[in-house]
Amino acid sequence: MDPPVPKPTTLRNILVRLLTFGILVLAVRFACLITLAGESCRYNNDLCFFHDNLKFRGGGETLFVRGSGRPRVPELWTTKKWRRTVDYYSAIFQDLIAEGFLLPNSKALCVEALAGEDVLALQENGVVNSIGVSENASPPLIVSASNRRHPFGESSLDFEFSRLNPLGRPAEFSDEVCRTLKQGGFFVAHIAAKDSYGFNSFLELFSCCRLVRSRDMDGLDTTPVREIVMKKENRLQSGNLGNKCSVPGYKREIIREAEALMEEEPKKPWIALKRNLKKVKYLTSMADVSYKQRYVYVDVGARNYGSSIGSWFEKTYPKQNKSFEIYAIEADKTFHKEYRNKKGVTLLPYAAWVRNETLFFEITRDPGKKIVEKCRGMGRVQSVRPSSNYGDNVDKIEGFDFAEWLKSVVSERDFVVVKMDVEGAEFHLIPKLIESGAICLIDEIFLECHYNRWQKCCSGQRSPKFKKTYGQCLELFTKLRENGVLVHQWW
Repeated sequence: MDPPVPKPTTLRNILVRLLTFGILVLAVRFACLITLAGESCRYNNDLCFFHDNLKFRGGGETLFVRGSGRPRVPELWTTKKWRRTVDYYSAIFQDLIAEGFLLPNSKALCVEALAGEDVLALQENGVVNSIGVSENASPPLIVSASNRRHPFGESSLDFEFSRLNPLGRPAEFSDEVCRTLKQGGFFVAHIAAKDSYGFNSFLELFSCCRLVRSRDMDGLDTTPVREIVMKKENRLQSGNLGNKCSVPGYKREIIREAEALMEEEPKKPWIALKRNLKKVKYLTSMADVSYKQRYVYVDVGARNYGSSIGSWFEKTYPKQNKSFEIYAIEADKTFHKEYRNKKGVTLLPYAAWVRNETLFFEITRDPGKKIVEKCRGMGRVQSVRPSSNYGDNVDKIEGFDFAEWLKSVVSERDFVVVKMDVEGAEFHLIPKLIESGAICLIDEIFLECHYNRWQKCCSGQRSPKFKKTYGQCLELFTKLRENGVLVHQWW
């Protein structure tokens, strides 16, 4: 007897059941793939699980696009140290949420999120639209990006957080925060500013933001840190300084800690002034200068490289491991050749002056002594030809407006050190710096003031080279300090 032939309806039912089962299996795997795609895809409008690695920058509401294959929990995440760090930042963010600086629907970014503990803390507190950036990616919490170039569009973030280590280019970082943060958005930073100078230098980097509050607190390892909360607002850029400037109070505080000026004229200035240099309190030994855009040293009246750049600034001045741009301003052409082979030094072969004009450069020597080029004397610049018995020792040189040049080269966000030895021209240059507002660009100045000092060679006789008195020099130093400039007496 032949076996019964299955009815078409039964066969159809079997096929439908098999197809349904297959679809169910695919759906489950599909759901698992979505679930494992990583937290960074949760808040993205794009279907990021279709891609292993998508571009980060985009328009509209798209912020974080990151695909993931088979994610696994890193061993680091299972350690007690990891959990302790997450809990620390969780407490920080809970305070910020309570104060209204951070909302559950905020698009949040953690900068230099080394292992992502701060990102996870945000997500555990309900801020699911959060991601971190660091040089090294750590999916799904951190994407790879420079802290000076975030992979997000302009005004796309509501909240940014950074636990700042010393930054190589802090100004570029601050500009990127200003670019990516929305108007009304908040930037929170933990910095190690130990003094008022460093704290205010940090604030000055963020021209787009207003300080909301700051507080001192314990860091992860109990090291003191300062938490700063800033809000992005429409603010006018400072741009170039006008003819007047106001030196902030924190710079004036530094002056109170500086060495005292010598009130009485020294009988042996060549000894007293050199001794005084040992008492100098350098700004960089009193304050943190880490949060500056650039570091610039300007030697006005530099003479040869070894005169002060090589012998003093390079060897003695405390630089806090910062690389300085060096400008040597020297009108005497005798010294120009030496600078051609000096890397990192820019020579300006002109005389610092109060305006752009041709000047006369007078070489000074002792009467009765023959001048040779190798032992060329000190020179003075004058706007009119001097009456001198040594007419062959007067050169024509080009002078330039030093104050205007300084305003075109540096900004208030830079750290600027100036040494000035200009054979009496300081009585013209300093007033112009004050009147033009350029003086506010100088953080520290070492000034040699030239006066009719007692001569080393001839007891009881004063030098006929300069007409100013020591009292006038002291008045110049005092005026600078009253204007908030940290000035030191140079020899």
